[in-house]
Amino acid sequence: MAMFNEDKNLKSGGCADEIAALIRDDLSPKMIQEQLENYHNSDIAKSMEQMDRLGRMRLIRSIEPDKLAGIFKYVEPQEAAAFLKDIDTARAVFILEKIDPDAAADILRELPGSDRSAMIGLLNGALRKKIELLVSFDEDEIGSRMSANFISLDSEMTVGQATRALMDQAKENDNIQMLFVTAENGFFCGTVELRALLIAEKNAAIAPLIQHRFPYVYCSERTEDCIERLKSYSESAIPVLDASNCILGVITLKDLVEAVDDEMSDDYAKLGGLSAEEDLHEPLRASLKKRMPWLLVLLVLGAVLIALGANLLVDNGTLIAQALGVPESVIALTFVALGTSLPELVTAITSLVKGCSDLSLGNIVGANVFNLVLVSGVSVTLAPFTVPQSSTLFGINSSLVLEIPVMLAVMMIMTLPALKRGKLSRAQGIILLCIYAAFCAIQFTM
Repeated sequence: MAMFNEDKNLKSGGCADEIAALIRDDLSPKMIQEQLENYHNSDIAKSMEQMDRLGRMRLIRSIEPDKLAGIFKYVEPQEAAAFLKDIDTARAVFILEKIDPDAAADILRELPGSDRSAMIGLLNGALRKKIELLVSFDEDEIGSRMSANFISLDSEMTVGQATRALMDQAKENDNIQMLFVTAENGFFCGTVELRALLIAEKNAAIAPLIQHRFPYVYCSERTEDCIERLKSYSESAIPVLDASNCILGVITLKDLVEAVDDEMSDDYAKLGGLSAEEDLHEPLRASLKKRMPWLLVLLVLGAVLIALGANLLVDNGTLIAQALGVPESVIALTFVALGTSLPELVTAITSLVKGCSDLSLGNIVGANVFNLVLVSGVSVTLAPFTVPQSSTLFGINSSLVLEIPVMLAVMMIMTLPALKRGKLSRAQGIILLCIYAAFCAIQFTM
């Protein structure tokens, strides 16, 4: 967990070049140490990532181990694993023992198997057991993301005993807002809020304070499944249990946010034809060069399938219109419109289910703007046509009496309340569905 220094004399933001200059200026290690005290650890970490190997080794060797451990909290696991190879073994072990066990496990996962085992074997006994447990899970299991930073209490304790246990464990674990309670056999019982414990009578039992209804996950569950279940909760930490219902660790809100971000990044990478999530951070030129053949194949294949699908839709729509004895314009306004809008419908529903309301709304608005501006513009430019006169209401073209007014009404129903309240309501959805049903019914009676 990143710990921010509140010293107002620290320089912060955009200092990577200044730090790199310190290394190039041939300053003594002692002077480099003194100068680095003026910079935030996150800026030093950023400068390490931008340096070449020689400069980075010189910087690392100039920093005291305690300071270096603080800097490593801001380095991405993959980069940190590479940096460890440039550090002597004793200092590398010291860094891993100073940072959070879950952060150390993330770094060790990036090392080759033999190097990882050797490094874990050099850690102290208690930490070694924790990290061996964390790295034993597959990357797609929720156990790989859990933290050992939590407070555990026995269900038979008094408030006084629980307070002393909290004080003892808080020396190593600072996640104290929610306290987790276990039975004698290690079974997870529930939670106790810190505030409830602090205001309770010293000699009272903690049993009445235990909240027995609390979300939890099992360590072997898939991260993706857990995200779907836990995203509606706002708890600061959620316990992770083993097959025996004993608590192994917790998933913090930060861990959950990172898991959601990783899942979305992976999805976007796949949509973009990327081979791995980290390719999202590649320079544009390098990414395009790597993916261009695959993107061209997808472009050609997509164009061919769209052309075939459009021909089938139009041809069969015409046959249906003739078989039912209704105007082709009616089929276009109903069946064909529904068929061409199915991708937007599926995308909108999927986005909402995954909690991405912005993506859902952007998809709807973008698709309609695309249809009204680009599709209409290209179609009319290539083949100008007259507005069909087969359907009339009150002696006037039905488009002027029905279609255009309905389109404007739908636009106002959807946008005006949303602009005023800042959200779309279920009532609006029901009204829009009723309008569409009535519109279709009227089309078939004309």
